[in-house]
Amino acid sequence: MSPGLFLRGVVIGFAVAFALGPIGLLVIRRTIDRGWAYGFLSGVGVATADATYAAIAAFGLTAITQLLVGFDRTLGILGGAVLVVLAGRGLRTALARGPSATAGEAVDIDPGGPTGAPLRAWASMVGLTLANPATILSFTALFASIGAGTGGASGAALVVAGVLTGSLAWWAILTGLVARLRARLTPRVVLVLNVASSILIGGFGVVAIAIGITG
Repeated sequence: MSPGLFLRGVVIGFAVAFALGPIGLLVIRRTIDRGWAYGFLSGVGVATADATYAAIAAFGLTAITQLLVGFDRTLGILGGAVLVVLAGRGLRTALARGPSATAGEAVDIDPGGPTGAPLRAWASMVGLTLANPATILSFTALFASIGAGTGGASGAALVVAGVLTGSLAWWAILTGLVARLRARLTPRVVLVLNVASSILIGGFGVVAIAIGITG
């Protein structure tokens, strides 16, 4: 077993997580609303889903890959619809609170909810990330280009462990930076961030639905 396979997995996991999309925006918003621990746990949920798709690609589970790709349009529509619902809820809540909402006042914008258990926050992000079939295609393409799909079962396990580590590293860095800025945010800045993130998340959802419908 080569340590190089683990390092390749770290690079892949970090690169996939680094691409800021609707999931990243949700993690950022959770960190602002509820603090570092809650935000990082949400990132752990994303990393868990990333590692799951990495395992499918690394162990060469072609049948599962083809099954997921076959349902890509349905998954895209469902995932997009969830994002639109979350964005609408967040936008209504943010506008209702107005500039009186400060960082640390939880806003009910996602399945984690302001009173949701940590396990629920983790599980919601796992589900949202798995609902994006493009993720497994990204891992498959990266594995092919970097040459990470070698070394048998033990090598594949090293790659998956690396992907999980790389993804966790990114979410630790991102949520740590956001948490440091959290205390300095004024109520008006919090309002702007909440509204802007809701609009962006909703936009991602609409695009996902459109792609799913048009194919």
